[in-house]
Amino acid sequence: MTGIVVLGVVLCAALVVALVLQGRSGKVRATEPAAEPTDHRRALLREAGVTGPGPTVLHFSADWCGPCAAVRRVVGQTLTALDARLAPGVPRPTDLELDIDENPALARELGVLSLPTTFVYDGDGVQRHRVSGVPTSSDLEAALVPLCEPQGSNPPETR
Repeated sequence: MTGIVVLGVVLCAALVVALVLQGRSGKVRATEPAAEPTDHRRALLREAGVTGPGPTVLHFSADWCGPCAAVRRVVGQTLTALDARLAPGVPRPTDLELDIDENPALARELGVLSLPTTFVYDGDGVQRHRVSGVPTSSDLEAALVPLCEPQGSNPPETR
């Protein structure tokens, strides 16, 4: 009898953990800009290609990662749709996909613990959003549009 009760408790705990993790998967979460990125982090990001006037969508993937193909598709479709809507002269977002097996130092520096993981950087190279899992196109676009505007690369004001 005790074994059945223990099994029931373990199953309930596993269900709660699974629901919490599923609720966070794919959500575009705003990140507070760090006080000042370290020179090491800045150098790693620059080497990876996080440079330029517009925002960068950086997503880590691997050949063995099934959901990474979905992220690739969502990011590509979102950037194509956004490119068609942005006014001429406005910096376009850049898509940057990195294989985690080939870039372990940057993945470790950014705290990537699972795949797929996506980051959105503004034009100044400041991390503004983070996604664990597959984002929706609408959420990703909502995160990118403000960063494409001239004032978009400034950190949000604190009130």
